[in-house]
Amino acid sequence: MRERRDRPHVIVFANEKGGTGKSTTAVHAAIALAAKGARVAAFDLDHRQRTLGRYLDNRAATIRRTGRDLPMPVHATHDGESLDFYNATLAHLSEQADFLVIDTPGRDDPFARLAVTNADTLVTPMNDSFVDFDLIGQVDPDTFKVTRPSFYSELIWESRKRRAKADGSTIDWIVLRNRLQHIEARNMRRVSEAIDQLSKRVGFRVIPGLSERVIYRELFPQGLTMLDSKEFGSMGLAHVAARQELREMMAGMALPEAALPTVAA
Repeated sequence: MRERRDRPHVIVFANEKGGTGKSTTAVHAAIALAAKGARVAAFDLDHRQRTLGRYLDNRAATIRRTGRDLPMPVHATHDGESLDFYNATLAHLSEQADFLVIDTPGRDDPFARLAVTNADTLVTPMNDSFVDFDLIGQVDPDTFKVTRPSFYSELIWESRKRRAKADGSTIDWIVLRNRLQHIEARNMRRVSEAIDQLSKRVGFRVIPGLSERVIYRELFPQGLTMLDSKEFGSMGLAHVAARQELREMMAGMALPEAALPTVAA
């Protein structure tokens, strides 16, 4: 028997900039939760690029082709236009899910904004660079001190206030720091200091994300993740390090254990 909530725990991956590893982290989070035995649904709101949807389509094809029993979320893709379709799909995916993972487009999108207001956990992946930091805050060009939050941070702030007013709940906003290997140490330190300053002003948590690794792009055609390495051969030290990064990322998200399946005594 499973412990059920009235609704699934909704995890929204949102960032209006592309190239931040948003869909990769969303897929890995969904598979990691499914691997724990949770019932996971995934909703891709980016009907143009459809990275999450294609990733899971590839995974389903691999399961059919190989006969392997891999953890597999149910998933759907939005049409990009219809509010009725959005609401109906959201309701359908939520019916039998412990967790609902929503991946949003890397641009300003009305359905992404709507998804944020529904989030229990909001994850904003960003790379360790001031180009990506500019999405959430602005810094002085000489001192690198934060001068003000960005429009996006203000948008999330307003969404959190509306959510609290609507049902008294909170949105746990997480900034996920994915690491670019070519960024030099001094720049990474400056970005880190700016993120810490801003987190105190607008109220998000900061957790480590994933490094830029070729393996993530290589796994896409088969729909595999780092969690599937035991099923598909041995991995080198770099792959072991990537799996450890994923474990740390999931631990940092601090998702509710109550949403995971439990066995009745």
